[in-house]
Amino acid sequence: MTTIMIVTMIALLLLGFPMMIPLITAAIIGFYMMFNGLGQMDTLIQQMMAGIRPASLIAVPMFILAADIMTRGHSADRLINMVMAFIGHIKGGLAVSTAASCTLFGAVSGSTQATVVAVGSPLRPRMLKAGYSDSFTLALIINASDIAFLIPPSIGMIIYGVISGTSIGELFIAGIGPGLLILLMFSIYCVLYAVIRDVPTEPRTSWPERMKAVYQALWPLGFPVIIIGGIYGGIFSPTEAAAACVLYAIFLEFVVFRSLKASQIYAISKSTGLITAVVFILVAVGNSFSWIISFAQIPQALLEAAGINEAGPTGVLIAICVSFFIACMFVDPIVVILVLTPIFTPAIEATGLDPVLVGILITLQVAIGSATPPFGCDIFTAIAIFKRPYLDVIKGTPPFVLLLILAAALLIMFPQISLFLRDVAFR
Repeated sequence: MTTIMIVTMIALLLLGFPMMIPLITAAIIGFYMMFNGLGQMDTLIQQMMAGIRPASLIAVPMFILAADIMTRGHSADRLINMVMAFIGHIKGGLAVSTAASCTLFGAVSGSTQATVVAVGSPLRPRMLKAGYSDSFTLALIINASDIAFLIPPSIGMIIYGVISGTSIGELFIAGIGPGLLILLMFSIYCVLYAVIRDVPTEPRTSWPERMKAVYQALWPLGFPVIIIGGIYGGIFSPTEAAAACVLYAIFLEFVVFRSLKASQIYAISKSTGLITAVVFILVAVGNSFSWIISFAQIPQALLEAAGINEAGPTGVLIAICVSFFIACMFVDPIVVILVLTPIFTPAIEATGLDPVLVGILITLQVAIGSATPPFGCDIFTAIAIFKRPYLDVIKGTPPFVLLLILAAALLIMFPQISLFLRDVAFR
């Protein structure tokens, strides 16, 4: 049964069907083989509905809507200008500013693809003009955008939290340390690149100009305060923080900055609705698929065949990292979280691993895979936005991927990088 389901999925993917079709088809085939027919098909439908029933998922369209409003408004530009004002003049400062801007916008949007658009669109021309190669620039943008998956809010963390029953608030706080670690590693690499290539520096900004940039960015900086401060202070749940972000984004862009008009609300809502529909269909279909493989005890059989149950905590973490990394090179990150998390759940419980640490590592691997050839979703976002050939976009990615893999290794060896803030906030 397992072989038939996997072969069916691969065949339909190769034929070009959207990911939801291979998933539901494989689930129906598995259901048919297990129950000798489709007479109890309502059970499968119930599992699909159960997948999108958790209240925590309400945060997903909220964060998507907030990110859409900010991307179309002035928030992203003001954050970028503030970062550039302070570090744009150092060697490699423009590249470091790009990575830092991705981190800041990640703390606002929670979406890697929104970050590619919001940060990449204004900064790529400036980096090219400054003397950075296009391959380095594109690779930096799509890989630094991965930090948005780790810095709260994170749509990937929400999906993992719902599937695994892990606290989304704890996941959000635990993602801050790894996100800042990756920013530091990328910044060091950017400085070394600029020194070796002798890239010219930007003019130094005066202190009055810096203070002006900070003043202009104060309103957008309220987003991480609302999300992190609200959750940490016990004021909001993650879902309530998402709703507060939407209200704040509307107030900012429509009232304070007046960058958007009421006539644009329909287009923004339509865009958010389309993205949300795709995400929720994937979640529903993925939950039915996960139920089939769990009911058939496929995860236990696979883990036993691979010997992972006897590998110990470190071996399980390595297996998780490798599996998610490879899967996200080919398949949508949300689908990978939905399908693979239940497979590894027995091994995670058996070895007593902290589900928050596991969630952060899974989120990191999903982020890496999103920017890794051949089919990382951020690669195709960059192709669409910057109108560059596939090979040009992926040419400069290997050094960044290696740095991200190193970050994953450091998290496995030193889990407190991720868990320290969580323990301070929730223990």
